[in-house]
Amino acid sequence: MSSPTEPEHGDRPLESFLSERDQRILEFERQWWSNTGAKEEAIRAEFSLSAARYYQLLNAVIDLPDAVRADPMLINRLQRAREERSQMRAARGFRSPGPGGDSSRPLSPESND
Repeated sequence: MSSPTEPEHGDRPLESFLSERDQRILEFERQWWSNTGAKEEAIRAEFSLSAARYYQLLNAVIDLPDAVRADPMLINRLQRAREERSQMRAARGFRSPGPGGDSSRPLSPESND
């Protein structure tokens, strides 16, 4: 019989609903803070993937409902970090080159640059 926190999963562990690769990705993110060295190198060594491909997969995994149920704290932390990076990229995108090519000047609403 399933518990109230696992209504559609029955007696199977939540992780079993994620692929082995997805489980490995989440475990890597859980453990990453304790590792030293360049994360990109560790990604290549662990998964034989480029960092770009790894992050594509990670972004897909953290949107899976089963991943949220399996480790809500980790998934929420990763989703918050993704949202912060997205907001930072968006803020950088709203700048225009000023006189002399200065792109650090934000666009003003009345600007026709």
